[in-house]
Amino acid sequence: MLLLFRGGHNFIFLFSLNNQIEIMMRKYSFILIGFLLSVMGADAQIRKIPAEVTNAFSAQYPDAKDVTYGDNLKDFEIEFTSGEEKMTASYNNKGVWKGTEKKTTLSKLPQAVQDGFQKSKYADWEVKEATIFYFSGNTEKYRIKVEKGELQRKNLHFNKNGRLTKDSITI
Repeated sequence: MLLLFRGGHNFIFLFSLNNQIEIMMRKYSFILIGFLLSVMGADAQIRKIPAEVTNAFSAQYPDAKDVTYGDNLKDFEIEFTSGEEKMTASYNNKGVWKGTEKKTTLSKLPQAVQDGFQKSKYADWEVKEATIFYFSGNTEKYRIKVEKGELQRKNLHFNKNGRLTKDSITI
């Protein structure tokens, strides 16, 4: 179906109503498909959590509460609460522990890390979040997310001695 419109200065615009509807349907179809994939992907398990993973986690964190298992294709992440703190442990598909991260506050980080932060060029930035990473061999690393204004955000990585080992831009 063709429609003719007469505009100013006697210009004539032709367009097909069917083509316009088709274009709108394609546009909204992509939006709908994207929305459905994001909603379905949020809770979808790609594969079953292996018993080795659940057994290793239960042995390592017997007092864990509010446990949620997740599959991110390369490994399994288990979110849980230990005491009052939220943690995430990561295991490979054989149940081998890769590491655990714990959300915390700056004041709960080791004094050496707090001192390292206070001596850094980011000391006047606002601390948004602090995280402790635990790895095998009793290795710990620390991340402090900082922000200065609306646009400047960084992840600061410290070792156990309070040395800033890496700073990276974050969103």
